[in-house]
Amino acid sequence: MTSLSWQLLKTIVGAVVLCGIPGLSWAQGAAAPEPQRIAVRAARLFDGKSDKLLPDAVVLIEGSTLQAVGTGLAIPAGTRVIDLGNVTLMPGLIDAHSHLLLDLHEESGDGAMISTIVQQSTADRALLGVKLGLEMLEAGVTTVRDVGNSGVNGDVALRNAIQRGWVRGPRISACTRALAPHGGQFATLQPAAQDLIEQEYVTLSGVEEARRAVRQAIADGADCIKVIVDNGHNLLSVEELKVIVEEAHRSKRPVAAHTTTDESVRNAVEAGVDSVEHGYSLPDDVLAPMARKRIFLVPTEGPIDQCDSLGAKLGDAERQRRMRERCRKLITKANDRIRRAVAAGVRLAAGSDMYIAIPGLTRGQASVQGFSAYVEAGVKPVDVLRAATLNAAELLRMQDRIGSVEANKLADLLAVEGDPLKDIGALKQVRFVMKDGQVILDARSPEGGRAGLQ
Repeated sequence: MTSLSWQLLKTIVGAVVLCGIPGLSWAQGAAAPEPQRIAVRAARLFDGKSDKLLPDAVVLIEGSTLQAVGTGLAIPAGTRVIDLGNVTLMPGLIDAHSHLLLDLHEESGDGAMISTIVQQSTADRALLGVKLGLEMLEAGVTTVRDVGNSGVNGDVALRNAIQRGWVRGPRISACTRALAPHGGQFATLQPAAQDLIEQEYVTLSGVEEARRAVRQAIADGADCIKVIVDNGHNLLSVEELKVIVEEAHRSKRPVAAHTTTDESVRNAVEAGVDSVEHGYSLPDDVLAPMARKRIFLVPTEGPIDQCDSLGAKLGDAERQRRMRERCRKLITKANDRIRRAVAAGVRLAAGSDMYIAIPGLTRGQASVQGFSAYVEAGVKPVDVLRAATLNAAELLRMQDRIGSVEANKLADLLAVEGDPLKDIGALKQVRFVMKDGQVILDARSPEGGRAGLQ
């Protein structure tokens, strides 16, 4: 553009701004359209709080917000009615431990993470997250906490794209890169390859580095802080963890602590983290402090029948048998620690930790299927549902907006066939999904269920 053309353009823009043009001021001053009013009817409602289902449920929605919930409520004239019939309506599910920017193959081994970093940019992985996020949403998971392994702030980019309406996906609480001891979560790397670690983790040593890492994460857009307490090589100290918790809480961010050993979970609980992720080793002496400090346990097991599919592509029958037997032993041990935690008063928040591709299942289907593992451990279905709704919302510090179906909360709804309070497997039978008052999936529609962008 020549300087003369540029000057002419500036003159025209200035004239428009100063004087206005017919029609422009009218458009700017026009009243915003009235928010859409919707009534959703269903045979039954689990509101996330009660132990019983509400019959003949009516949920009144205006825009993105729930206005009223009850039995047989009167529906105002002019309201769009969505009559779902013989289904159970409930809050949208929350996955408190997701990895939307990671999709590894089961048989690929430890080198898969390194290959991902070497071969895929953060932009590539964010676009993958668009696909996996939509799969989560269509399975009824309307909110996730993405706990790292998302490149350099790829989860923040995906969260922002969803918030801006560029793409459709679940609401995301993004942790950015996880804080970790030196080495991250990689096996031994040659010196020339060690810079790869910083593509996934912020490694730290000492309290000042820990403080700086939290502040940087918040500057990068973190909604939560994920910390790897132990990685097989190194262990963060109680002092480092206390600084992380202090800095995060000062900015009202919860702290999720990846722990796998007795020592790491003890350090995390002493430091006052908000949740223990995995907690594969959960000694009895930490249970009372966890309950007293209201620290959530986020178990991340799958159902025991998932062991049957392990090693299917290996072609080595004996190796398959060993893998499956080891899987069953690990899940049996994991179920024991869930029972001990619940008996001690430790609250659960549901998290799938799904980061591999499961043949025949979408990411959402695979993630929700994992919640049945809690029932196998002896948790009542109603408490599993709360772990995936009300409890998870509290852990994410979103309980004022999501987690239950009640007035003034966001209109995040899921409808399933059957009664999930009797059979948690009903969560697989998704018939309707709504997020922020927008219909995402409606199995009654001729298009086969998926709704377009609105």
